[in-house]
Amino acid sequence: MSDVVDWSTPEGLRAVRESLAATIPGWTDPAAYAVGIGAGSDSREVGFPHVNADGSHLLPAVVLAKVIGHEGGTATYDLTVDQLRTAAETLAPAEACTAYDHPNLWAWRDLLEQVRPESALTLTAVFVRDLEDPAASEADAAMRDLIERPVGER
Repeated sequence: MSDVVDWSTPEGLRAVRESLAATIPGWTDPAAYAVGIGAGSDSREVGFPHVNADGSHLLPAVVLAKVIGHEGGTATYDLTVDQLRTAAETLAPAEACTAYDHPNLWAWRDLLEQVRPESALTLTAVFVRDLEDPAASEADAAMRDLIERPVGER
Protein backbone atom coordinates (compact mmCIF):
# COMPACT_ATOMS: atom_id res chain seq x y z
CA MET A 1 0.00 0.00 0.00
CA SER A 2 1.26 3.48 -0.69
CA ASP A 3 2.02 5.81 2.19
CA VAL A 4 -0.88 8.07 1.20
CA VAL A 5 -4.15 6.20 1.54
CA ASP A 6 -7.55 7.82 1.05
CA TRP A 7 -9.98 6.13 3.42
CA SER A 8 -12.63 8.85 2.96
CA THR A 9 -14.18 7.81 -0.36
CA PRO A 10 -15.68 4.61 -1.77
CA GLU A 11 -12.95 4.60 -4.41
CA GLY A 12 -10.29 4.98 -1.73
CA LEU A 13 -11.72 2.10 0.30
CA ARG A 14 -11.81 -0.07 -2.82
CA ALA A 15 -8.15 0.75 -3.47
CA VAL A 16 -7.25 -0.08 0.14
CA ARG A 17 -9.08 -3.41 -0.14
CA GLU A 18 -7.43 -4.31 -3.43
CA SER A 19 -3.99 -3.35 -2.15
CA LEU A 20 -4.38 -5.34 1.07
CA ALA A 21 -5.89 -8.34 -0.76
CA ALA A 22 -2.87 -8.39 -3.07
CA THR A 23 -0.67 -9.12 -0.01
CA ILE A 24 -2.59 -12.33 0.82
CA PRO A 25 -1.39 -15.28 -1.32
CA GLY A 26 -4.29 -16.92 -3.14
CA TRP A 27 -6.90 -14.57 -1.68
CA THR A 28 -10.47 -15.06 -2.84
CA ASP A 29 -13.37 -12.91 -1.67
CA PRO A 30 -15.75 -14.84 0.58
CA ALA A 31 -19.42 -15.36 -0.26
CA ALA A 32 -20.12 -14.86 3.45
CA TYR A 33 -18.24 -14.17 6.67
CA ALA A 34 -18.83 -13.07 10.24
CA VAL A 35 -17.34 -12.80 13.69
CA GLY A 36 -19.32 -14.42 16.47
CA ILE A 37 -19.28 -14.80 20.21
CA GLY A 38 -20.22 -17.87 22.19
CA ALA A 39 -19.12 -21.23 23.48
CA GLY A 40 -16.55 -21.82 20.72
CA SER A 41 -16.26 -22.90 17.10
CA ASP A 42 -17.30 -26.48 17.90
CA SER A 43 -20.71 -25.28 19.12
CA ARG A 44 -23.82 -23.93 17.45
CA GLU A 45 -24.21 -21.67 20.49
CA VAL A 46 -22.50 -18.78 18.73
CA GLY A 47 -24.17 -15.40 18.23
CA PHE A 48 -23.30 -13.34 15.19
CA PRO A 49 -24.15 -9.64 15.60
CA HIS A 50 -23.55 -8.99 11.91
CA VAL A 51 -23.36 -11.50 9.04
CA ASN A 52 -22.01 -10.49 5.63
CA ALA A 53 -23.49 -12.43 2.75
CA ASP A 54 -23.63 -12.06 -1.02
CA GLY A 55 -20.05 -10.82 -1.14
CA SER A 56 -20.81 -7.65 0.80
CA HIS A 57 -18.45 -5.54 2.94
CA LEU A 58 -15.25 -6.99 1.50
CA LEU A 59 -12.77 -4.55 3.08
CA PRO A 60 -13.47 -5.85 6.61
CA ALA A 61 -13.16 -9.41 5.26
CA VAL A 62 -9.69 -8.70 3.89
CA VAL A 63 -8.61 -6.90 7.08
CA LEU A 64 -9.79 -9.77 9.27
CA ALA A 65 -8.23 -12.37 6.96
CA LYS A 66 -4.89 -10.57 6.99
CA VAL A 67 -4.86 -10.40 10.80
CA ILE A 68 -5.66 -14.09 11.32
CA GLY A 69 -3.80 -15.52 8.33
CA HIS A 70 -6.82 -16.69 6.30
CA GLU A 71 -5.97 -16.96 2.60
CA GLY A 72 -9.32 -17.95 1.17
CA GLY A 73 -11.70 -20.86 1.14
CA THR A 74 -14.17 -22.00 3.75
CA ALA A 75 -12.76 -22.06 7.28
CA THR A 76 -13.48 -21.31 10.92
CA TYR A 77 -11.01 -19.78 13.36
CA ASP A 78 -10.90 -19.29 17.09
CA LEU A 79 -10.16 -15.59 17.36
CA THR A 80 -8.26 -13.90 20.17
CA VAL A 81 -9.27 -10.58 21.66
CA ASP A 82 -5.95 -9.15 20.46
CA GLN A 83 -6.63 -10.31 16.89
CA LEU A 84 -10.09 -8.76 16.85
CA ARG A 85 -8.77 -5.56 18.43
CA THR A 86 -6.05 -5.36 15.75
CA ALA A 87 -8.64 -5.90 13.00
CA ALA A 88 -10.91 -3.19 14.45
CA GLU A 89 -8.02 -0.74 14.78
CA THR A 90 -6.88 -1.48 11.22
CA LEU A 91 -10.41 -0.95 9.86
CA ALA A 92 -11.17 2.17 11.95
CA PRO A 93 -9.91 4.70 9.34
CA ALA A 94 -12.74 3.51 7.05
CA GLU A 95 -15.18 5.47 9.22
CA ALA A 96 -13.90 8.56 7.39
CA CYS A 97 -16.01 7.36 4.45
CA THR A 98 -19.51 8.50 5.32
CA ALA A 99 -20.95 7.08 2.08
CA TYR A 100 -21.17 3.70 3.84
CA ASP A 101 -22.28 2.38 7.18
CA HIS A 102 -19.65 0.32 8.97
CA PRO A 103 -21.59 -2.54 10.62
CA ASN A 104 -18.60 -4.84 10.94
CA LEU A 105 -16.53 -2.27 12.77
CA TRP A 106 -19.43 -1.46 15.08
CA ALA A 107 -20.11 -5.17 15.74
CA TRP A 108 -16.42 -5.89 16.40
CA ARG A 109 -16.22 -3.06 18.91
CA ASP A 110 -19.33 -4.36 20.68
CA LEU A 111 -17.85 -7.86 20.80
CA LEU A 112 -14.64 -6.51 22.31
CA GLU A 113 -16.72 -4.95 25.08
CA GLN A 114 -18.44 -8.27 25.79
CA VAL A 115 -15.44 -10.59 26.03
CA ARG A 116 -13.74 -10.41 29.42
CA PRO A 117 -10.75 -12.45 30.65
CA GLU A 118 -12.90 -14.11 33.31
CA SER A 119 -15.63 -14.94 30.79
CA ALA A 120 -16.08 -18.37 29.23
CA LEU A 121 -17.13 -16.67 25.99
CA THR A 122 -14.90 -17.00 22.96
CA LEU A 123 -14.67 -15.25 19.61
CA THR A 124 -15.02 -17.14 16.34
CA ALA A 125 -14.39 -16.00 12.76
CA VAL A 126 -16.14 -17.82 9.93
CA PHE A 127 -15.33 -17.44 6.23
CA VAL A 128 -17.35 -19.20 3.52
CA ARG A 129 -15.91 -19.26 0.01
CA ASP A 130 -19.10 -20.63 -1.55
CA LEU A 131 -22.41 -21.28 0.16
CA GLU A 132 -22.44 -24.70 -1.55
CA ASP A 133 -19.28 -25.70 0.38
CA PRO A 134 -19.87 -28.02 3.34
CA ALA A 135 -19.89 -26.26 6.70
CA ALA A 136 -16.40 -26.14 8.22
CA SER A 137 -17.69 -26.16 11.81
CA GLU A 138 -20.77 -25.97 13.98
CA ALA A 139 -20.25 -22.19 14.13
CA ASP A 140 -20.20 -22.07 10.32
CA ALA A 141 -23.49 -24.01 10.22
CA ALA A 142 -25.03 -21.60 12.76
CA MET A 143 -23.94 -18.59 10.68
CA ARG A 144 -25.41 -20.11 7.52
CA ASP A 145 -28.69 -20.69 9.35
CA LEU A 146 -28.84 -16.92 9.89
CA ILE A 147 -28.22 -16.23 6.21
CA GLU A 148 -31.15 -18.43 5.26
CA ARG A 149 -33.59 -16.71 7.63
CA PRO A 150 -35.53 -13.60 6.64
CA VAL A 151 -34.00 -10.43 8.10
CA GLY A 152 -36.77 -9.96 10.69
CA GLU A 153 -36.13 -13.43 12.13
CA ARG A 154 -32.40 -13.08 12.68
